[in-house]
Amino acid sequence: MGFAQPLSWFIYFISLRRSLAVGTKSGYKFFSLSSVDKLEQIYECTDTEDVCIVERLFSSSLVAIVSLKAPRKLKVCHFKKGTEICNYSYSNTILAVKLNRQRLIVCLEESLYIHNIRDMKVLHTIRETPPNPSGLCALSINNDNCYLAYPGSATIGEVQVFDTINLRAANMIPAHDSPLAALAFDASGTKLATASEKGTVIRVFSIPEGQKLFEFRRGVKRCVSICSLAFSMEGLFLSASSNTETVHIFKLETQKEKPQEEPTTWTGYFGRVLMASTSYLPSQVTEMFNQGRAFATVRRPFSGHKNICALATIQKIPRLLVAAADGYLYMYNLDPQEGGECTLMKQHKLDGSVEPTNEMLEPTPHDRPLVAQTYSAAVAKGYSEDQGAVGGAGIEDDMSSLRLDEENEQPPMILQTD
Repeated sequence: MGFAQPLSWFIYFISLRRSLAVGTKSGYKFFSLSSVDKLEQIYECTDTEDVCIVERLFSSSLVAIVSLKAPRKLKVCHFKKGTEICNYSYSNTILAVKLNRQRLIVCLEESLYIHNIRDMKVLHTIRETPPNPSGLCALSINNDNCYLAYPGSATIGEVQVFDTINLRAANMIPAHDSPLAALAFDASGTKLATASEKGTVIRVFSIPEGQKLFEFRRGVKRCVSICSLAFSMEGLFLSASSNTETVHIFKLETQKEKPQEEPTTWTGYFGRVLMASTSYLPSQVTEMFNQGRAFATVRRPFSGHKNICALATIQKIPRLLVAAADGYLYMYNLDPQEGGECTLMKQHKLDGSVEPTNEMLEPTPHDRPLVAQTYSAAVAKGYSEDQGAVGGAGIEDDMSSLRLDEENEQPPMILQTD
């Protein structure tokens, strides 16, 4: 999930959550996530300035870049060679870019462009979509279930599901009463998690059928802004982070029916009567009784910062990773059997400097220059009325050298902040 605003930080997890990209308005770096104790830099960009969107295709060398200096221009590069593969110009500001092994999606406020990842040609354009100023969309990485999800309404929480292989609408899911705030596919592309701007309920639907599979209550006391949703690799857990200090982790398991036992205490008897009475209560109250609660939680040392979470296995232990606009990456242990409160194991400064042991530092502005300028100050090419995207010639040689079919990879997750 991204925020289409001028940035001083953007952060995203890539490829089985094995690496992390961190950047400022002046550039970006890639870090390895193979260890809890060390954040090892594996790449630094040195030839692009004022980057506001960077999307890497899993573990390959393909990177899609958008600059604040040319917000309507998409630049596709082979970053290890340091070469530009192609570039496209669009009719409006690019708000989000999504990649998988089949497709590249460019999201504008009221349209979506679907490119073939092999030759970058525009295959289809979804026009006149409801206003989507945040660029909210999600793309499945599964080759057999290669679906795109985006808001179907600007006033209620409808999700439009589009088949990017057969280039046709697959379903429209009435997910929430309020407008959508977050979307996330699982690794198989058969489940879609949704949250609304109200932020109290997280729902999971089957794809493409749109059947509601799970419903989880994040809270009832206050409405929050959901920053990110993320499934674990096997699809058993779902994490949800917000602008509050708490991250919730839900377990996607169906409750088994148990034979009813006669209550032996007054509280047991009262609980049984209460559950039996739900059939007579208003539907909103009945839904609350049936909604799942968090399996595990994290209490972060901050609130109010935009952030992104991911569930990963690092050194054979399940971890929750939280990268935030305060300039830190937080690593927590997750107990997959018992759940409960997750333990903070390590925090890393996202500028690559060493964090003193057992000391929480105050976040400081990240002003270290990472890259240099190459973009022109404005979009050089015009706007084509028939496709709405211009460019992309002469890319066959560079595309053929990219490894687009690596197994066991996961899509990037993005945080972009003020």
